[in-house]
Amino acid sequence: MYFAALLARTEDGWEASDTELDDVESLSDLADLARDASIDDDSVLVFIEQEDAWFGVVRVDGEEDPRIYVSDAANAARSSYGEILTNELIGREPGDDDVDLDALDLDGTEEGEPESSASSDDEAPGGGDAVSSGPLGDLDLLGDFGVSARELRALEPGDALGEIADALGVAEVLEAVR
Repeated sequence: MYFAALLARTEDGWEASDTELDDVESLSDLADLARDASIDDDSVLVFIEQEDAWFGVVRVDGEEDPRIYVSDAANAARSSYGEILTNELIGREPGDDDVDLDALDLDGTEEGEPESSASSDDEAPGGGDAVSSGPLGDLDLLGDFGVSARELRALEPGDALGEIADALGVAEVLEAVR
């Protein structure tokens, strides 16, 4: 079960709306959906959550490329909407199983933090390389909204979207569309 919502920034604050992802097949589709909700090319955040397994945030600012964060790449890669996000982040085309994900430096660690101990010898049950569990993407995408990279990384699926909304001052607005 997925939960998806759009938070569009306006001059009066944030407006939230739930959204259906049935017609979303690519990051471009998701970005177009966000841009349609945008007022005056202001920021739009797309929240996606799957049953406390993972959450993702996509930030769209006008015509700029979307910025993406996924809390757990391995769990997200196993779901249809999460796969769209993780494929974009690692540069993999849908159906491309030849990318060595563990060889890519995508663990999101900052200098001074320990790196993931994932081995490049890990194989997925289907024979392709496994996506390392843990965060993937732009840890700073919410920094100017008051959620630091460290805070974002510490959020747990299930509570994360509410905590982000609380930091933005729109927890009640988000809960209204839940």
